[in-house]
Amino acid sequence: MARDGGSTGAGTIVAAAPYPARLEARLDPQLSRWQWLVKWILALPHYVVLAFLWVAFVLLTVVAGVAVLLTGRYPRPIFEFNTGVLRWTWRVAYYAWTGLGTDQYPPFTLAQADYPATFEVTYPQQLSRGLVLVKWWLLAIPHYCVVGLLTSSAVLAVDIAGSRYEFLDGGLTGLLSLIAVVTLGVTARYPQGLFSLVIGLNRWVFRVVAYAALMTDDYPPFRLDAGGAKAADLPPGRDPLVPADEKENS
Repeated sequence: MARDGGSTGAGTIVAAAPYPARLEARLDPQLSRWQWLVKWILALPHYVVLAFLWVAFVLLTVVAGVAVLLTGRYPRPIFEFNTGVLRWTWRVAYYAWTGLGTDQYPPFTLAQADYPATFEVTYPQQLSRGLVLVKWWLLAIPHYCVVGLLTSSAVLAVDIAGSRYEFLDGGLTGLLSLIAVVTLGVTARYPQGLFSLVIGLNRWVFRVVAYAALMTDDYPPFRLDAGGAKAADLPPGRDPLVPADEKENS
């Protein structure tokens, strides 16, 4: 389904509608220079919970797919649960490995929370029965190639002064996040350009996940929407770089 804006017969420009899966993030203004070294350890309890949640996510997606095939509707309770799993996953990812843009510990909840990383999917009132059979594997193949580049891990070997060092590379997003936090450690500043790029790459990944999980029929755009919060996805007058509570108190 095309979502690009265009000119109407009256010459009016129609703005493109935001994609149903919306990922946002806000960079903490005062990040610890070295806390990123231990965040992945601090997040271990989340990994355990998410392991079980993702098993449920996969099983419930199959159930939802059957329901869509028979009725054209995604069961609302399953939709809310699966959205919550993706939301929780993004919060932990942003805290611990892809982004590292906040020192605020992620909450243990599927629900929306006052947290610098947010994710939401608009509930579809009706879905195509036919697309449910092909979009999660056939139609999404081009995006899987991109997501594989962005997230796949590989062991890299480096020879330094005759010694061989091996380390795990978490794909392009992981590499850029590592560069950003090393820069943070040296300069006490998280590079804004890298932050925007990392969030844009994560936004691409989560759109594909939502599409493959049958949560929308809107094909993910081949577009890097860099930046933290997208202005098109926010309420009128909301500054995407300013938290909602600060906006209200100003």
